Amino acid sequence: MAITEPDMGSDSGAIRTTAVKDGDEYVLNGEKIFVTAGERAELVVVWATLDRDLGKKAIKSFVVERSNPGLKLARLEHKLGIRASDTAAFSLQDCRVPAQDLLGDPEIRTEGGFGGAMQTFDNTRPLVAAMACGLARGCLDLITEKLAEVGVEPDHDAPLHRQPAAAARLVELEAEFEAAYLLTLRAAWMADNGHPNSMEASMAKAKAGRTCVEISLACVELAGASGYAETELFEKWARDSKILDIFEGTQQIQLLVVARRLLGLTSAQLK
Repeated sequence: MAITEPDMGSDSGAIRTTAVKDGDEYVLNGEKIFVTAGERAELVVVWATLDRDLGKKAIKSFVVERSNPGLKLARLEHKLGIRASDTAAFSLQDCRVPAQDLLGDPEIRTEGGFGGAMQTFDNTRPLVAAMACGLARGCLDLITEKLAEVGVEPDHDAPLHRQPAAAARLVELEAEFEAAYLLTLRAAWMADNGHPNSMEASMAKAKAGRTCVEISLACVELAGASGYAETELFEKWARDSKILDIFEGTQQIQLLVVARRLLGLTSAQLK
């Protein structure tokens, strides 16, 4: 999915990549960054605008074959974490795409066009939240095992102040995980069953992303010196966790979406 562009920030409506109709083809020109799996993918969905002056409503999605000579790999990013997943930057230089590879309605609509494209995130944000829950669960399982090896085991029936600090902290982290996990299940269930879930998807993504970072860093701390060493997975998971709070919409964007839904405001009314 090629959406983000240099200087665009988190505003998907600020896309500058253009798509100009030329007979039975569209000609795409622009730049895209932070394209997940861009190097190894066979198809890339490129968001471009049919008319920059019309803003969001002129943005469309195009399926572009990775082998297209007009889609040029500019570079691969060297990242803090998720290094097994390539992140690519592309330039589109007179990239010709068959008109039939435009996704959805080719006409520019006053309503619905951009909103329909953005609904993609209602399905993908719960997936990222699930990734965050999985990473957090791995951290919790491993630190529970490591603490048990030195005789520290949480008692879920005892008050926290009567337990060792490490055990009490682990109980708190488990509670945060449960909240994120249940929000993620709700958002995913709604997506699977065709229910509008924009707010719930953002709630799950915001909570799970933030919780994942908190849990991974806390487990590094609880593990002591071994938590910071490459001999254990804690340091890798700590590096991997931060992206889950950023991509597919940053923490701040998720909170904006939730606020707009709760208050009944549009993106123009609450920025």
